[in-house]
Amino acid sequence: MAIDTDIYFNKDDVNKNLYRKKTYYTLVVEQEVLANNKDEADNKFTECGINYSKITHDLTDEKNGVETYMVDANYTDSDTTKYMGRVVYDTDTYDQSLEDAKENGDMTIDSYEPEKEVMTPKEEDDNAGVVRDKDGNVMSEATGV
Repeated sequence: MAIDTDIYFNKDDVNKNLYRKKTYYTLVVEQEVLANNKDEADNKFTECGINYSKITHDLTDEKNGVETYMVDANYTDSDTTKYMGRVVYDTDTYDQSLEDAKENGDMTIDSYEPEKEVMTPKEEDDNAGVVRDKDGNVMSEATGV
């Protein structure tokens, strides 16, 4: 029975043996994202994992007669999403006032700032029971208009 392989062979290779070896690697992907809260961050991370179409034979070196038969990646585990810091106006770097930092647009991510969950405008509306029309105008509860 013929073997499916990408190895090129000719008459000079008669009586040579074909070997195949699977090697398992642990791939670590560490990503960062700015989000209003941990749930939003988790959703963004879920949407932006590995692009499996890019896991191809190009990932390996093929030389000295070694050809890649198969490349695959499988999910095994992940850590929990960790808070790293919050974007704030930078008053430390240039020893400036908050007003100057705002005017200059000087910002930093400060790991000492406490985590602060920020609601999106839609979440604020939902929390307040506000309903908006297609143009974004607040609709009256009594008339629905």
